[in-house]
Amino acid sequence: MFAIVIGHILAVAIGISLGLIGGGGSILAVPILRYVMGLDPKVAIAMSLGIVGTVSLIGVIPHWRQGNVNLKTAIIFTPPAMLGSYLGARLTDLPFITETFQLICFGVVMLIAGIFMIRKDNKNTIVKDLYFPNKYEKQKHKYSWLAIPAEGLGVGILTGFVGVGGGFLIIPALVLLGGIPMKQAIGTSLAIIVFKSATGFLGYFDRVNLDWNLMISFTIAASLGTIYGAYLTRFVNSKQLGKLFGYFVFAVAIFVLIQR
Repeated sequence: MFAIVIGHILAVAIGISLGLIGGGGSILAVPILRYVMGLDPKVAIAMSLGIVGTVSLIGVIPHWRQGNVNLKTAIIFTPPAMLGSYLGARLTDLPFITETFQLICFGVVMLIAGIFMIRKDNKNTIVKDLYFPNKYEKQKHKYSWLAIPAEGLGVGILTGFVGVGGGFLIIPALVLLGGIPMKQAIGTSLAIIVFKSATGFLGYFDRVNLDWNLMISFTIAASLGTIYGAYLTRFVNSKQLGKLFGYFVFAVAIFVLIQR
């Protein structure tokens, strides 16, 4: 009972993360489902895709109403991301892909994500300039139309394989390659996560036994969080929050790699 209560409180945090910084939901969801709720790794990954996809759908609504979803960029990024997500899920059928291997890959991705989030405020890194998108809007590469779907495919494969939504990769791509403002990148990221999480979930659907009751209750709790998180974007400095979240992700990654 205690684990269920704690798990659902943490589910609200998943939603807040998605609504506030446009990512981090799956990075939280998989460890919570695996280590707090005690689910098998593949089940945790599959359920995280379903939960995060649904929550992102709800979370994108206030961003859409605020004009923070760039439909043109989303249309370029989303189809290859959906294809990659399904392929990534199907890759787990390969005989040498064990659950332990998936968790190790997940932990490594978390480490990279944590470092990325921490370093994006470093004065010596280009990522700091994500928060000054006008500078890059003028410098969009002429081949960005090709780079955006290529990144979509790569991020999609990552999503399906380890259950990470990839917001920490999508947002920089949308700003640097798509030349859109940061707030639009966050809203657009959520829209993309909806579709690629859906195809990743379908890739696992017929191969794992899902706990539908837990999935529904987690989705409801996380949805409440994402609505609140989207509202907080008006008042909270997402740059500072992202850095703090990065330290947290890094710590959880170490835990995952130790536990496996």
